[in-house]
Amino acid sequence: MSSRDQFTTKIGFILAAAGSAIGLGAIWKFPYMAGTNGGSVFILLFILCTFFIGLPVLIAEFMIGRRGQKDAVTSFKEQAPGKPWYLIGWGGMVIAGLILSFYSVVGGWILSYLGRAITFKLTNASSEMNYADLFTNIISSPSEAILVQGLFMLLTVVIVSAGIKGGIEKASTWMMPLLFIFFIVLVIRSLTLDGAMEGVKFMFVPDWSYFNAETFLMALGQAFFSLSVGIAVMITYASYLSKTEKIGNSAINVASMNIIISLLAGLVIFPAVFALGYTPDQGPGLVFIILPAVFEQLPLGGLFLTIFFILLLFATVTSSISMLEIVVAIAIGDHPEKRRKIAWIGGIIIFIFGIPSALSFGILSDVKILDRSIFDFVDFLTNSIGMPIGAFLISIFAGYYYTKDISRKELAASSLMFNIWYILVRFVSPIAIFIIFIQGILPLFK
Repeated sequence: MSSRDQFTTKIGFILAAAGSAIGLGAIWKFPYMAGTNGGSVFILLFILCTFFIGLPVLIAEFMIGRRGQKDAVTSFKEQAPGKPWYLIGWGGMVIAGLILSFYSVVGGWILSYLGRAITFKLTNASSEMNYADLFTNIISSPSEAILVQGLFMLLTVVIVSAGIKGGIEKASTWMMPLLFIFFIVLVIRSLTLDGAMEGVKFMFVPDWSYFNAETFLMALGQAFFSLSVGIAVMITYASYLSKTEKIGNSAINVASMNIIISLLAGLVIFPAVFALGYTPDQGPGLVFIILPAVFEQLPLGGLFLTIFFILLLFATVTSSISMLEIVVAIAIGDHPEKRRKIAWIGGIIIFIFGIPSALSFGILSDVKILDRSIFDFVDFLTNSIGMPIGAFLISIFAGYYYTKDISRKELAASSLMFNIWYILVRFVSPIAIFIIFIQGILPLFK
């Protein structure tokens, strides 16, 4: 048995892993992706892609981490001695750090909105345009952008520096249940609005005119990225899991929770949007511009909007701590006494790297890399290149480097479940990830 810090309960691990997956992708990106891609058909394809393409790679990461009982780099070195597979761990650490550098910028925006909501300074605009101006002012203000980014990173560092049991598991075990409870409250409020059923129909009554290759690719990308696979974060979390735990069931629980939260986010937003006369195809501004305008028109709208941004903050923090954790885990190796120091050093370095992204909507807005802002370029580099390459290599490692007997023993599942996973991780997931990669880099050649 490893002497490393471990999750004390299976539910603690599941909630932490689910927290890593349930971030901005589920609550911010999923609603606007569904809204701009036809709603119900996109959602159906998203669910299918999550289980048949994303889940096999998630199980593979759990398998590698739980078997290795070490950080991502050391796990690959010990399981594939003399082979360069350990580069997946180093690559995951770099990509996770880069993602966190701009993810913390969005986390800062959420803190700005939450602060305004708590002080009743948010739902006081008279039109959607006021909220568009507010959003522009927040993201373009150098002092505010950097301050709130720093506060978000501070919160992340404090949790990670406290360790697995005292920090990550503890934070996840109270944030995630509150996430579900608050979401249920908001869903009930949204569904009681006159005209709310139009939003429900948008989500669950298929409009088959959207059943095309473009919608499939959008759903495939959303399913893949929403599970946090490809950057060895889940390898790191699984390394803190007892070898007696069944990883297959845990992975299914994580994927299911991610889908449920995504659907709940939709049930909060779309019924309210339709009931109050807005359209769902508002893109990224749906949460930061349209939603405040929607809540402003509701009784106790300020309270419900505050709850929503608390939920969004919880989801963002549970993801950010997983990205910092892989950096810390690799850096400390077998020296847990260095955790606090490394967490602070890593957090400060990532914060500094994130400053250009924070300023890319203001004083650095004219700086372009491949015709993208600094923020968008880092997003592109990590999500369109880094994550697909990492996920592809992880699926190949688990599907081809592991012998079938090793995989069968590690998964410890029924013959049917194992055979399904084995086929998916060897053939279906790599092909789908390759398609995502090609789709992501195509804009470079236009």
